[in-house]
Amino acid sequence: MRTYTRGAPTVFFIHLICSLLALPVDENHGAGIPFQNGNYDGHPMLYFSKGEVGDLQLKAQGTHRHIASKIQEAGQTMLASPKQYLPPWEPADFSARWNEIYGNNLGVLSMFCVLYPETTGALDLAKDYMERMAAQPSWLVKDAPWDEVPLAHSLVGFSTAYDFLYNYLSKSQQERFLEVIANASRYMYDKSYSQGWGFQYLHNHQPTNCVALLTGSLVLMNQGYLQEAYLWTKQVFAIMEKSLVLLQDVTDGSLYEGVAYGTYTTRSLFQYMFLVQRHFNISHFDHPWIKQHFAFMYRTILPGFQRSVAIADSNYNWFYGPESQLVFMDNYIMRNGSGNWLAQMIRQNRVVEGPGLAGKGQRWCTLHTEFLWYNASLAPMPPPDFERSRLHFFEDWGVVTYGSSLPAQINNTFLSFKSGKLGGRAIFDIVHHNKYKEWIKGWRNFNAGHEHPDQNSFTFAPNGVPFITEALYGPKYTFLNNALMFSPAISESCFAPWEGQVTEACNSKWLKYKHGLAGDSQGRVLAALERKGMIFIRGEGMSAYNPALKIRSVQRNLLLLHPQLLLLVDQIHLEEDSPIESASSYFHNTDMPFEETAIEGVHGAFIRHKDGLYKMFWMDDTGYSDKGVLGYSGYPHGYPYNGSNYVNVTMPLRNPLTRVAYIFFGPDVDVQSFSIRGDAQRVDIYLVANDHTYTVYLLTGEVASKPLFAMVLADRQKIVFERAAGVKDAPPPEVSNYLGLVEDNLQHVKPVFQQLEKQILARVLNTDNFRKTAEQLLQFSDKKKTEEVIEKMFTLSQKQGKAKNTRKESLTNRLSESLPDIFAQIELAEKKQRQKSRKKVYEENPEEGEGDARDFLDYSDRRRAKGRKVGYVKSRRYKEVLMDSIVRSTEPTISASYIRLFLILNTATFFMLLTLLLTRFQKTQNLHTQRCFYGILLIDCFILLCLYSSCSQAQC
Repeated sequence: MRTYTRGAPTVFFIHLICSLLALPVDENHGAGIPFQNGNYDGHPMLYFSKGEVGDLQLKAQGTHRHIASKIQEAGQTMLASPKQYLPPWEPADFSARWNEIYGNNLGVLSMFCVLYPETTGALDLAKDYMERMAAQPSWLVKDAPWDEVPLAHSLVGFSTAYDFLYNYLSKSQQERFLEVIANASRYMYDKSYSQGWGFQYLHNHQPTNCVALLTGSLVLMNQGYLQEAYLWTKQVFAIMEKSLVLLQDVTDGSLYEGVAYGTYTTRSLFQYMFLVQRHFNISHFDHPWIKQHFAFMYRTILPGFQRSVAIADSNYNWFYGPESQLVFMDNYIMRNGSGNWLAQMIRQNRVVEGPGLAGKGQRWCTLHTEFLWYNASLAPMPPPDFERSRLHFFEDWGVVTYGSSLPAQINNTFLSFKSGKLGGRAIFDIVHHNKYKEWIKGWRNFNAGHEHPDQNSFTFAPNGVPFITEALYGPKYTFLNNALMFSPAISESCFAPWEGQVTEACNSKWLKYKHGLAGDSQGRVLAALERKGMIFIRGEGMSAYNPALKIRSVQRNLLLLHPQLLLLVDQIHLEEDSPIESASSYFHNTDMPFEETAIEGVHGAFIRHKDGLYKMFWMDDTGYSDKGVLGYSGYPHGYPYNGSNYVNVTMPLRNPLTRVAYIFFGPDVDVQSFSIRGDAQRVDIYLVANDHTYTVYLLTGEVASKPLFAMVLADRQKIVFERAAGVKDAPPPEVSNYLGLVEDNLQHVKPVFQQLEKQILARVLNTDNFRKTAEQLLQFSDKKKTEEVIEKMFTLSQKQGKAKNTRKESLTNRLSESLPDIFAQIELAEKKQRQKSRKKVYEENPEEGEGDARDFLDYSDRRRAKGRKVGYVKSRRYKEVLMDSIVRSTEPTISASYIRLFLILNTATFFMLLTLLLTRFQKTQNLHTQRCFYGILLIDCFILLCLYSSCSQAQC
């Protein structure tokens, strides 16, 4: 019998270990950011604690000195010219213009004081800076009082400085500055229910304003203002957690507003990710979007590391950072050194004068987070394909890039092409396919205002020299975007008789996207292929134009034959009854003017560069080449750039098909011959350049005669671009249980505030302030029960002084358990108030009131609602809103306490049984007894695992 049981203990322990490994473990470990759980030792506490300051100062002298030197340079610059950088005292001057610079610079100044407190005058400058900001009645801009973004910049900078410098402020300054933070945060909270940033997701204003409100809330929370901070924090989470769910649909790591505004978004979004992990144990570091976001930075940089592709409203590169964002991704996401490497390359190649110079208001504002997030143990390491030109397709953004992040040298060429859905595929499909219908009501929940009418647009930088460029941050006109216009116009047009894309905005600074045809605008990338060093891209832009133009197809083909030789072919296919007669193409360069040229009747243009001439020529499929119009388009007042140089090529259209070919080439290419011909199915282009012959066959028909997009005969080599390798769209499904995902993260807020509630009670035990503190904590509670609860708590606190052996921590827990769930009651009171506000909005404007209904609602705990009595609040046009009819204030605490108790008892029982088995029953000769014990142990092990899982979910 002994042989049957000899291996049983081993088998049992193997089974036990496997069971423990099979436990559902949370993969989000906070990426090394320790969860504070409300255990603060005063200030600073936002990004680091008081005890970490010394280590930061050592890093500034050692591993982080390359970043610290930039912080020091910024601080010394402000010290040298205080009048230039200090905010004005006069409110009229402070609000006279866009004033984000004051909040932006205050963050780096406060970090300078933390790292170099011995610097003469630094702390006095920072205090003076804060006094001036605190003296303002409002941080809004006079000419844009509806825009909270300037206030958000001031609030996040002021709150950060308050946290960093708290111990250097006088008592009076601490109180006055805290009041300023509270007032600004309360204003932002109220506006979050009515302004677009509260319900327009994935737009740069949303994380900017939400992080400002969260930063202010965290400071107030640490100062004991739990009621206000709790509501404000929950509102930030309710907004941002929905955004992060929607962001899961963006599969390529892009942001639809482009690279420049993308850094505006990530500047705050990454701060949010850090803060919610540090203070609430919510990890977003396994988010699928952020894992792909490095490609959005790396694959969009022109050779030389000074410029990025300027799609949508943009400057020459990045508005904020991007070094801070790159070191963040490396430290918390990638951990392979590539983020540190790219940050280093950008830092080393920064423009010091001329186009591309960082803006005065933004150049320093991410230095403190770059310093805090930098991980010196990750040695800078370029991606494996560095120094090799690569083709990359952003399937959500609808953008193709080639040749990014290369050294600036001969034949390192950058090419980009844009043809995608308005707002990107994710947003467009959410709107048009009614996804996330609990949150989304069409385009009102998104803001595509910074996009351009740019479907089928492209840029070209041979040798890294910007030859054909985007027109940067300017009016939303089609002709400013290297795209086609048609004549005569058949509807109201900005530039009659020419008509552009349907999103073109004539009388607004923002793109038209909410209503009518504009909301359905889209382009599509059909192919993006690389074969034997040649690049082929095809896009279709017909759906970006008015259907009344009766255009069957607007097809644009790009073929990079050589690093300095690009062929572009446009095909316009008209319906039989199309009214349009002409097509007009535009090509821009924001830096250099175009000059005319012509060779043997073929017209063209060129720009002069220190390396030589960069030329272009054009011809239609009949051999016709008309002279182009060269000029400069100045932008109206209010835009950050003056305008753009352009070439305008107009061609007559023939029904049904017209093809126009363009060649663009650099100074090392000499084109000797250029011709084009075509039929209904195919276009043939013949080129001779540098004694090399290129014969290009483009199959452009709707029904292809061969399974090819194109074929190139280069000398004796044949390159084929097969149709089977074309782009196949595979949009992601709706995130399952998206409501539950948000609700789960919202549940992380209350335990932290309850922990702080305990700490407040512990600090005032046996003091004269105890009753006053308890009354303040219960100010939102049921008035009838408040006195009874306070008396009970007061009696317990008095017993603390008499009981010699009573542990203070134990009594504090008993006191906190005596408290009603004040946070649930605060939420209930606030919800009632917001419903009254919503009703008022509805009565004044029924359409707007109905539209905003969901955005006024906070989340109820759907898991706890099961098995409870619920009621419904109805109004004429509102959907039924689920509300708890009662508030069981002690339910979470009691539930967690019981689970914790059973877990402890079961653990003790398990080890007692295991000890008995190993010491006594292992030697018994009774096989039946041993099997019974193993069975009991397995059952107990299963119960233990269930309790462990429940305890983890209940955060006990």
